[in-house]
Amino acid sequence: MSRLDVDRVRKDFPVLEREVHGKPLAYLDNAATSQKPRAVIDALIHYYSSYNANIHRGVHSLSEEATVAYEAARDKVRDFIRAPSSEEIVFTRGTTEAINLVAQSYLRPRIREGDEILISQMEHHSNIVPWQLVREQTGAVLKVAPINERGEIELEQFSKLLGPRTRFVALAHVSNALGTINMVQEMVRLARMRGVPVLLDGAQAVPHLPVDVQELGCDFYAFSGHKMYAPTGIGALYGRRELLEEMEPYQGGGEMILSVTFEKTTYNRVPYKFEAGTPNIAGAIGLGTAIDYLLGLDLQAVRAHEDELLEYATKEVSKIPSVRLIGTAASKTGVLSFLLGEIHAHDVGTVLDQEGIAVRTGHHCAQPVMDRFGVTATARASFAVYNTTEEVDRLVEGLHRTLEIFS
Repeated sequence: MSRLDVDRVRKDFPVLEREVHGKPLAYLDNAATSQKPRAVIDALIHYYSSYNANIHRGVHSLSEEATVAYEAARDKVRDFIRAPSSEEIVFTRGTTEAINLVAQSYLRPRIREGDEILISQMEHHSNIVPWQLVREQTGAVLKVAPINERGEIELEQFSKLLGPRTRFVALAHVSNALGTINMVQEMVRLARMRGVPVLLDGAQAVPHLPVDVQELGCDFYAFSGHKMYAPTGIGALYGRRELLEEMEPYQGGGEMILSVTFEKTTYNRVPYKFEAGTPNIAGAIGLGTAIDYLLGLDLQAVRAHEDELLEYATKEVSKIPSVRLIGTAASKTGVLSFLLGEIHAHDVGTVLDQEGIAVRTGHHCAQPVMDRFGVTATARASFAVYNTTEEVDRLVEGLHRTLEIFS
């Protein structure tokens, strides 16, 4: 396996050339959103400057060109996550909308008072609140699988919580706050043995891991483009076709219909019945281009580089005596969350910003995770294909600088 040429990769990302507070930018906030390669930026410019038009309904050339590009992006998503069919790929605004779609269109009509939804203690708010809404709407019960001190879902406890009234399971493939890679294939197997459908939140997985929804065995898989070098406001939901066929539309409007009278509306076929209104055409094209960009790299080399970077960062940051790592799972990717003594995470982030280093501070839309570890916030450095060990060294220097300021 060849090593990743990180210097060459960095040249593909224009924003990395800028300075912040007179210092070269070290962007370590990729779990929140990744930067965009020039190829994706150029694809957006090309769409808007060359063939901007609405899709599917036009007979003129621009509309046909836009439609071809939009549907080609759907095919790229299908291949990227190894879905059986493009018709099982629904474009959404991102992971959040995809999960809400499943919650309201699939689960809500099928769940009754006293039935159970099983999630885990490490979920992002986007994989908690939609199920709470269903609970409030139906009288269902929300069960939570605990995590241990390392930040791993306790498989035995998860299995015990799969009971006779469990009707749905929703889990993060990778934790955004901890970086834990969950044993989702085994958890899906346990759920499916009991006939329980499973949704996986793949927002943090798709930038770092190969994803094969058929191998995982899940019923739904949701992810966002903006965390994997694509534009904001675009994402996708994979759903098994037979389930999508059974589901009623989540939203009504144009495109999701075949015919409309005041007496009756006939819905379009999947996936279009879930894509009401004019979609984010440019975003979908950008997502397809981001997939092309990723596949143009040696993905094994990318994974090795990101793993080595996380290992190096964990080792170097851990050398600082006052650091407490939050999330030490045996299997991790992309994320290093920590506390620096008694210094508030926001203060850590502010000092680092003055050094040109961008990290995330706060609860990371995962307040139950913070509660589990008895903290209100952490500082989080998260890595991408373009990050370097030199940037990690700058992070460590910035943390020492923070200690000096607050000593």
